[in-house]
Amino acid sequence: MTPQHMLPACNVDAIFVGAVAVLADDSRSSAIVKTAVTGAVQLSEEGLAGDTHADLQAHGGPDKALHLFPAEHYARLLAAFPAARNLLPGGLGENITTRGLTEETVCIGDIFALGATRIQVTQPRTPCWKIDRRTGCKGVAAYIAEHGCTGWHYRVLTSGAICAGDSLVHLERPAGSVPLARFWRTVRSPHPLPAALAMLAAAPGLSPEWVRKLQERIERLTRNED
Repeated sequence: MTPQHMLPACNVDAIFVGAVAVLADDSRSSAIVKTAVTGAVQLSEEGLAGDTHADLQAHGGPDKALHLFPAEHYARLLAAFPAARNLLPGGLGENITTRGLTEETVCIGDIFALGATRIQVTQPRTPCWKIDRRTGCKGVAAYIAEHGCTGWHYRVLTSGAICAGDSLVHLERPAGSVPLARFWRTVRSPHPLPAALAMLAAAPGLSPEWVRKLQERIERLTRNED
């Protein structure tokens, strides 16, 4: 990787885990409510020790083992939704927060060292209804989707222990990597070019679920069904 592609190292501000529970003012369950942990936490291919998921089809698993949300996004969200609750680090269900990395600079496929682990970016987070419930404010999830301030998921290449304060160090950017912001803008476009979607599908490190979604959309576009 050439020096101009190296991202600056940053520290993990906090690590968050949560158990499945019924959401406030709702009968449905979620693990979006997470609390900060101290000391070493084991990170494996399935995620952080002590972290759980209510909907295993939408959350968790090897390609969504760890969710990072840039802490600086919270100021933007608070400015747009001043009456919202829980708009502070850990408030939207992320596992780790940092400052200095964003969707504009991080690429799908990027490999990082974190504590004793090695992790790889696999996809942006897809915001869902639980964010509006958690914040008590309608429209927060839609705003996150519209502006691409989604955070992203990692798969774990090497398991090990991590701690709050550990450095997140950029190690590798495979050829053909796609910035998360470009990926999100393209998939949200109402009329993307099949060639643009094919470029995304070929991004090294992209989760198989997203590869399948993109290939299905390419097929619909070529049949003029999208």
